[in-house]
Amino acid sequence: MDSRVPDAAAPVPAARARGDAGMRRLSSEDLTALVLFALTALLIFVSGWISPSLSSWSEARALVVISTFVMVVGFGQQTVILAGGLDLAVASVMTLGAILMFSYVGGSPVALLWGAPLVLLVTGAVGAVNGVGVALLRIPPFIMTLAMGIIIHGILLGITGGAPSGTVSPLLIRLFARGWLDVPPVICLMIVLTFLASLLQRRTVFGRMLYAIGTNPDAAYIAGLPVKRVTILCYAISGAAAGFAGILMVGFSEGATMNSGESVLIPSVAAVVIGGTSILGGRGNYLGAVGGALLLTTFSTLISALGIPEGWRIILYGSVILVALLLLSDDLRVWVARHRAAATAPGVGPRGA
Repeated sequence: MDSRVPDAAAPVPAARARGDAGMRRLSSEDLTALVLFALTALLIFVSGWISPSLSSWSEARALVVISTFVMVVGFGQQTVILAGGLDLAVASVMTLGAILMFSYVGGSPVALLWGAPLVLLVTGAVGAVNGVGVALLRIPPFIMTLAMGIIIHGILLGITGGAPSGTVSPLLIRLFARGWLDVPPVICLMIVLTFLASLLQRRTVFGRMLYAIGTNPDAAYIAGLPVKRVTILCYAISGAAAGFAGILMVGFSEGATMNSGESVLIPSVAAVVIGGTSILGGRGNYLGAVGGALLLTTFSTLISALGIPEGWRIILYGSVILVALLLLSDDLRVWVARHRAAATAPGVGPRGA
């Protein structure tokens, strides 16, 4: 099947344009990311008028570190959204990864070597279960992932009694300590991960299939693409990304709580949308999501510096998503019509292997 993917996608011009990561679209998407980076730098500069410390190098460094968690979860979230889905379980799965690392892996460097991959395997499996529910059982992503998030949270609450205990690996803590040129290693790690994530989306068969499926799953199925398998894999990647963010959170906060992943759900969606990814699927790139995460984190910090209540941050994220949906109102009508047609004809729809 893999050897036939480029040829099989050829009869579907729109899908092929998305699947090739579109050279016509590449410059505009990269431009969106650059604009977001520029706006973030401008906002940091302007915030210096409120407090000189807000425009210092130490503050800029702290903003990048704090936005790391949204960037990591945002990669998984964007992968799912590009395929036309949504993952509302990321907060609970991130908490799951943090508690597993903190309470069961422990602080030994040797344990970290086998423990971290095992945590990613567990959280990836949780994501895969979401994918099975969406792809095979045809449960709407909103319902499937929301239910899974509630289930995971309930299990963790029952196991830990609401108060996880354990030890933290010194290696995780060092990721957030100042390193070479006063830059924490976690920032270097994110640069590498951003490059690899962009490479996955733009230069691999999986990336081309992802865009094609997000553009039109029915056409992708007719073209011979494994729609269901790719959909399940997308949710598995989202689960693993959330688990990885949970592992990093343990090093950042030097512990884990039942709220370790609570703050990433809405920002992960907002960062992806503001970064130029269509919430209907098939369009966007990870560099834009990184820019969106940085911009939102800067806004959030500025709001805190102004003494504005926490609730306004939630309003900001919700407003970003709402405005994006309004801007995509034509696509939204197409999406509604597509799913309404699928509901009236249960036998019709993507059935890829």
